[in-house]
Amino acid sequence: MSKVNRRKAIKNLSLGIGAIGLGSTVMAQSVSESISDSFQDNLKGNINHSVCRWCYQNIPLEKFTEKSKDIGIKAIDLLKPEEWKIVTEQGLRCSLATDTFASITNGFNDPKNHSELQIKYQNLISKASNSGIKQVIVFSGNRNGISEEEGWENCAKGLDPLVKHAEKNDVTLIMELLNSKVDHKDYQCDHTPWGVHLVDKIGSTSFKLLYDIYHMQIMEGDIIATINKYKDYIAHYHTGGVPGRHEINHTQELNYPAIMKAIVSNGFKGYVAQEFIPTYENSLEALKEGITICDV
Repeated sequence: MSKVNRRKAIKNLSLGIGAIGLGSTVMAQSVSESISDSFQDNLKGNINHSVCRWCYQNIPLEKFTEKSKDIGIKAIDLLKPEEWKIVTEQGLRCSLATDTFASITNGFNDPKNHSELQIKYQNLISKASNSGIKQVIVFSGNRNGISEEEGWENCAKGLDPLVKHAEKNDVTLIMELLNSKVDHKDYQCDHTPWGVHLVDKIGSTSFKLLYDIYHMQIMEGDIIATINKYKDYIAHYHTGGVPGRHEINHTQELNYPAIMKAIVSNGFKGYVAQEFIPTYENSLEALKEGITICDV
């Protein structure tokens, strides 16, 4: 073989191998997309799936948003203003807004916090409204010796101007129910009836509750009966395995498919956000499993 022909043959062989490699890459991408599409197509659509960002902080937000979208998640919870655009540009929503000043321990049950919280929350509500975000999280704060009655009264006074601002901006403030036994010692809004009483006291459709299934199983149990009774007070749900706040599969005590069926039967149209701390080496597989379990 002449040198010229040899070089031509090697070039043609290289091009052929490159084409095969490119074809394999395209095929792998196509298979991956097909699997993602197939998973989404199999979702029943009765639950608006969301996920809490903080449980997956080790994954860059851009990548996390992309992967979440692949498994049928529609929104991401507990995002700060600088994160909203990253998520919305990929076609998802921020289902629950927060910011660094939002404090679980120093909340609206203490009048000392009102002035600062009102200024900062008013700004956050306006930003959320301008970005098409419908929900902003608030907290009662720790008791620190404050009685139940004082807590209700103080929260109502501190939240009143913000609820009115939220009404004008088509935003709902939601107070999270948290356990005070394990994770948030001394937190005041730690039972559903306490939160319900506050909702009634405020008396606005722009103020409701975030019912965290994990937290309320620890504090009071009786999950399905409680959400059936107080369905009109609840604007948002969080998940988590009990005990441990890990995956929501057979390793923990709650029957999540039954809980989700109760939520659906109540006509709930808001978001159910996964808020468990994954233990799987591949945390996204744990998230996908959670979505599958909750998709009823």
